[in-house]
Amino acid sequence: MLVRLTSNTSGEIIMFAEHARRLFDIIGKECTAEGVFTKEQLPEAIAKLQHAVKEEKAALHEAERKKRDAGVEVEENVDDEDHKSGRVGINLGQRAHPLINLMEWTLKEGGFVLWKAERDF
Repeated sequence: MLVRLTSNTSGEIIMFAEHARRLFDIIGKECTAEGVFTKEQLPEAIAKLQHAVKEEKAALHEAERKKRDAGVEVEENVDDEDHKSGRVGINLGQRAHPLINLMEWTLKEGGFVLWKAERDF
């Protein structure tokens, strides 16, 4: 199932419901079939997503450091073939940044973001 997020000022993005659910959980929004991020809610939503992305990034760096300390080889350069083959996953930042960008642009323009899905997700 897809979730369409539409800014009244800055365009739209579409994402799979499972990924939207994770982002909405971070923000603290219910995953209803329709809803809105008001201009008053956008700053807190952006901050929560940015904080979660920073925490995950720090955790990934720490995990890599521990692997290096344990003598496990950590691959520095990951190419597209690794992503295509599934050897490398998509991180939270890659999922969250399109929504963060949409929200930031919408906030700058004093707007709001609506979402719509086939059903609650």
